[in-house]
Amino acid sequence: MTTRYRVEYALKTHRRDQLIEWIKGLLAVPFVLHSQPTAVFEPNGQTVEQMASVAQRRYAEIMRDVEEIVNDHINHQKVGTEDRSKLKLLVPTVANFFTPLALHDAFIWQDQRRFISYRRFVPPSFNDIRLVLNTAQIMSLVRGGPLELVTFDGDVTLYDDGQSLTPENPIIPRILRLMRNGSKIGIVTAAGYTEARRYSERLYGLLEALHTSDFPQDIKQNLVIIGGESNYCFKYSGDTPDLLKLVPGKDWLLDEMMLWSETDITELLDLAEASLRDTVKNMRMQAMVVRKDRAVGIIPQDGYKFSRETLEETVLIAQKVLELSPVGRRLPFCAFNGGNDVFVDIGDKSWGVLACQRFFGGIEGGKTLHVGDQFLSAGANDFKARLACTTAWIANPAETVQLLDEIAELDEIQQRKTR
Repeated sequence: MTTRYRVEYALKTHRRDQLIEWIKGLLAVPFVLHSQPTAVFEPNGQTVEQMASVAQRRYAEIMRDVEEIVNDHINHQKVGTEDRSKLKLLVPTVANFFTPLALHDAFIWQDQRRFISYRRFVPPSFNDIRLVLNTAQIMSLVRGGPLELVTFDGDVTLYDDGQSLTPENPIIPRILRLMRNGSKIGIVTAAGYTEARRYSERLYGLLEALHTSDFPQDIKQNLVIIGGESNYCFKYSGDTPDLLKLVPGKDWLLDEMMLWSETDITELLDLAEASLRDTVKNMRMQAMVVRKDRAVGIIPQDGYKFSRETLEETVLIAQKVLELSPVGRRLPFCAFNGGNDVFVDIGDKSWGVLACQRFFGGIEGGKTLHVGDQFLSAGANDFKARLACTTAWIANPAETVQLLDEIAELDEIQQRKTR
């Protein structure tokens, strides 16, 4: 049963994506005007096919209009006046775009699979629009190709939370297909380990598949792992037992990252740890504090699970404490909800993606796609990746498989058009 509290909680700003909510509101109008719920009871009324045809046309027209508004925003970006665009006035939190969005064509594509226009009682949902935006982004990338770099989150994107990338995972052959077609691959994960062995244990299915593939050595080298959001870099190496080796900082660290001082890092982590300990005490949480070189967090005691509200409260407190501190203004950080833990990392995934782009020779944001599951405005560590490149928001590893299949299908369609 949905309580008033749950409804209001879900409407809090940190739980919403304002662009998706805005588009959802636009599509609610044609749903109300053109869906025909009474046709269920009136056999001589409008047929389902007729209703769906009219609804699809109106939905697609709105998506075309939104597409043009995005193009206007991009034109303002080019001259440095994006704060004056119509889209910025309508959706103040909207960020910059790296490519146009093929929203009209993407809606038709998803409508053929999700039958949005056929629905009489359920309007276009948050998830419908999220998937349309994913498809629109992929269409733009494929049409403007080539897709030079694809980066992935780990947990809930490549594999279930807390699990590993095992050999039978259906994502593995799809990643290899991307590599065969020329895309570089980066895995940008919050997991912060200083040893190659730990990453190898989490990703062994992919590493073994790449190692035993018939790919030339130069293609095999096109896989890197950025750990701790943006703190450690390892690359594929067939010469080591773990199939990974540490990359020297000079080969991947950005100039700004070289300026992060150890004094500031220690000060920020000390402040974050104090905040976490206070919250654990005040919320009576059965938690243990874990301190690492570039991160600090809390994990549950054995057999205990934190509530969603407690996790988000912990994240928001830590984030606000750090944002208001002098060191938090000097040093980038990421406070996030990991599902049953909370961590504060030095840096964030925008730096991780930028590091991947630098490592592979300076790939542009408009030629890069980051795939992740956490894109809410607070407590979600994929959110900042939007500053570095185009993104796709998935809900689970099965959606990642579907997304990669879409890329392959749309790429094949594009190749046929250009022959």
